[in-house]
Amino acid sequence: MPRKDYRKLLPILERVNLTFGQILYESQDRIRYVYFPNDCFVSMLTDVDGNRSSEVGLIGSEGMIGLPVALGIAVSPFRAVVQGGGTAMRMKIADFRRAFSESAALKRELFLFTHLLMIQIAQTAACNRFHRVPQRMARWILKTSDRIKSNEFRITQKFLALMLGVRRVGVSVAASGLRDRKLLAYRRGSFTILNHRGLVAAACGCYKIVNDVYARAQGRRDLS
Repeated sequence: MPRKDYRKLLPILERVNLTFGQILYESQDRIRYVYFPNDCFVSMLTDVDGNRSSEVGLIGSEGMIGLPVALGIAVSPFRAVVQGGGTAMRMKIADFRRAFSESAALKRELFLFTHLLMIQIAQTAACNRFHRVPQRMARWILKTSDRIKSNEFRITQKFLALMLGVRRVGVSVAASGLRDRKLLAYRRGSFTILNHRGLVAAACGCYKIVNDVYARAQGRRDLS
């Protein structure tokens, strides 16, 4: 968004700290605020059968949490869980609706993000259906690394199993396989990418498909 358009929004934006594991909305919750991540990122989770969940989207500084409000819907279809802690700019729903109706720049940004998020959700659904856990795990680690711009991050196997919609033993087996290939290292609560190129090769093609679409849409080669 052009700087002059962003400055107009500053009076109605509130800077907030978001912590790992914080739930911004449960599925079917009424949305009271929208969030624009600065250096944090948030997972969108859908319930599978009442007992399990699976991640369908990951949103960082490229997007907004609470997108249904831009479509005239004030109820969240997903659970929104902070996966990487940091800061975000928060806006009340009434202020957002007014700004959205008045700002052509905000509309353009959110229409583009809607398109990108639809692609991410569709590709994730296909990935979950057709690809094996080690491929999906490699993809998840890569896209998380992209957002934090680091090869090392903290995550438990239990939380990763929740993101992938699999049992914890499946994550343990997949992580061991990637470690044995010297693609990553992990110890209790943290993962480190040792061979980025090798991990990309181990991941399914879904990682590159989504990454390339985001990069083309945003006019740059990397995804931030």
